[in-house]
This record gives sequence, C-alpha cells and structure tokens, in this order.
Amino acid sequence: MKKIMVALVALMVLALAACGSNNEDSKSKKEETVTYKAANGEIKVPKDPKRVVVLSSFAGDLIKLGVPIVGADQWSMDDPKFKEDLKDAKLVSDEDVEKIAALNPDLIIGLDSIQNKEKIEKLAPTVLFTYNKFDYLQQKVEIGKVVGKEKEAQDWVDQFKKDAETVGKDIKAKIGEDATVSVIESFGKEIYVYGNNWGRGTEILYQAMGLKMPKAVEKDALKAGYYAVSNEVLKDYAGDYVILSVFGNEAPAFTKTKYYKEIPAVKNNHVYQVNGNEFYFNDMSTLEFQLDFFKKSFLGK
Repeated sequence: MKKIMVALVALMVLALAACGSNNEDSKSKKEETVTYKAANGEIKVPKDPKRVVVLSSFAGDLIKLGVPIVGADQWSMDDPKFKEDLKDAKLVSDEDVEKIAALNPDLIIGLDSIQNKEKIEKLAPTVLFTYNKFDYLQQKVEIGKVVGKEKEAQDWVDQFKKDAETVGKDIKAKIGEDATVSVIESFGKEIYVYGNNWGRGTEILYQAMGLKMPKAVEKDALKAGYYAVSNEVLKDYAGDYVILSVFGNEAPAFTKTKYYKEIPAVKNNHVYQVNGNEFYFNDMSTLEFQLDFFKKSFLGK
C-alpha cells in the first residue's frame, strides 16, 4: 500500500510539472514578439496577432493573409467585397480611442497621418506607415512582416506580378501599344483624374501593365497623384479607354452633359464603370478584384 501511495504521489508531481511546463510554453508563445521598424519607430508586435484594428486602407491585405480583424475604418467597412470578412468587426476611426480600447486589440495598423497617435499607441502595439514610402507591392510584404506572414505576402506579390504582366500583354495586343487609358472618378460634385499610384486600379494599369495615360493626365496628375478637372475640359484628360469610378447608384450629373457625350471613348463604348467603394484601395484583395475586372472589360474573359 505504501509503495502504491509513493507511486501515485510521484505521478501527480510529474503531471503538475508537465502542466506547468505546458503553461509556460503556452505563455511564451502567446507573448512571443518581433520588432518592426515603422514610421513611428521600432515597434514590438505579436508574432501571431489575433485581434487587429485597422485604421487605414490595409483591411484587404489582412483579409487575404488570414489575419483576424476586430475593428476597421469606415472605407473598409463600406467596401462590399469585405462585407462577409468584416461582419464581426466594429467600425472605428482614429477619433474613437475608447472604442478601440474596448476591443482589446493586440495590434493596431494605420497610416502616420491618423489623429490621436499618442493616445492610440498606448492601447496596443501600433504600426504606422507613410503613404507611398513603399511601392504598392513592397507595401504588401511590409504588412506581411508586421503580422508574421512575410512569406505568404511575398508569394502573393510574385504571383500577382506574373498575372498582371500576362493580362497587360493581352490588353496591349488588343487595344494597341499607343492606346491611352484614363481613370476618372466622380466624388461629390468634383471630377478627378488619377496618376499611377492612387488606388482605383492605377497601379495595375500604369505600373504593372505599362499602359499609357493621356499627356494631360501625365502633366497634371502624375506627380500629385490626382487632379480635379471641370466638365468642360474633361475631354482633354479622357483616354481612348476610360475607367469611370462612381459612388452611389445614380449616374453622375456630368455624364449627362454634351461635353461628356462628345468624348471619343464615350462614343466608342470604351467607358468601363466601377463601384468606387470596391475600387478605392490597392490592397491585395482589391488588386485581385481590379485585375479580374480589367481582364473581363478589355478582353471579355
């Protein structure tokens, strides 16, 4: 009997020791961090974040990389493509410091132009990026580094480059090497044309595919990224093909004017209209969506 008791005690000690070891291992994994050099300094971030708040334009990257989002900005929440993936996320902004805190995030990601940076940085590890510091594809790799998915992000970039190059060659073969393409957006009462790095498919059309923009767009919008134009001169900025980004269900007022109807791309049915909320960003998910749209619109497949 005494031997049995000794054996039982020994087993209990071993079990407790194993349990303690497992708890320590679990705790160690939970607290494992990596350091990322962000626009706001060197930030220790969780190696495997589980509760991320996104304050600027990166929701589609995290969705593609399978990273859980608990809070997202208004633009991301308004994107129809993200509706299912963000159904459990809360709408937040850089003004909602208390609301963000209530979500208990383990990582916050945004642009360094956000408000209340000092307050937000106290809530959780906060990584801020400067817009256009990295080119649009390298930005994906940087996001991957932050959330422990660098390889997955790099693999995506490599594949996307190949896909976009292939589609671009096919489009050039169909519309001609010298054909021009414009990206025009109706936002409120304003009309904008865009350069080669301001979302809305511009990175794909001009950088990845190497399609040409009209001379007027190159002159006025390439450096700044965008340029506001009047209805009367829109014809000068419209290419042989036009990607028309529209917000809302009604056709913009300027599309009903004689100036618009005189544009060659309009007369030739070379205007491809998109939902501005779906086409706004240049994250992974949106880039794939844009590339598929261009393939169907220009090539019919």
